[in-house]
Amino acid sequence: MAKDEIKTSIDSDGLRYRSKPAGSPFGSAGAFTTATMSCFLCGKHRPRASLKGKKLLGRTQFVCAPSCKELAEAEKAKG
Repeated sequence: MAKDEIKTSIDSDGLRYRSKPAGSPFGSAGAFTTATMSCFLCGKHRPRASLKGKKLLGRTQFVCAPSCKELAEAEKAKG
């Protein structure tokens, strides 16, 4: 069983990946303007404005508001 050849190398400026896009997929325009969090129940990232705090497992967890299922159906209807 042979090892695959190394497809990346470290450049002189310290970067390893050339094909990987820079930045975060969740954006970083401002501190809280585009802030997202993942829903505790469905795991999808949503804007903080579309989440609500709910007491689960003795702690306050953020979940989709009104519900994960309703938001998923609304996304399907849009696109």
